[in-house]
Amino acid sequence: MIDAADASLQIAQLSEKILPRSKGKQLILVFNKADLLTDRQKEFYDLYYNEDLSLAEIAENYGITRQGVRDVIVRAEAAMQEIEDKTGLIRRFEQFRGHLDAICSAAEDIRTLNYRQYEDSRLTELADKITAEVSALKE
Repeated sequence: MIDAADASLQIAQLSEKILPRSKGKQLILVFNKADLLTDRQKEFYDLYYNEDLSLAEIAENYGITRQGVRDVIVRAEAAMQEIEDKTGLIRRFEQFRGHLDAICSAAEDIRTLNYRQYEDSRLTELADKITAEVSALKE
């Protein structure tokens, strides 16, 4: 674990460069699944990135200051960044997703080739099964 001074430094650094909302959406999906953030961090992060609420709106809804909301979000980002630095979880997730997209594309190519040349129902079934399994892995 990092000490308080290091945490403060990381929080300060991250507060200067809040992640773009699109990247934030990807991060929270991965870290929600892994259960690595507090409930409050997850909730505020989700409201800010996925629901597009402003810091002021979240603050008003929860009866705290805008700065308090920002601090929770920045701490969540710092925690996620620390975990990412140690584990490479997001990097591996992105690589995994790229491979899944390639598998889906290959299944679609098989389906198209089968339609044009072979008309084999078993090939269609297998291509459909591959696509379904990839979809399940993406969830």
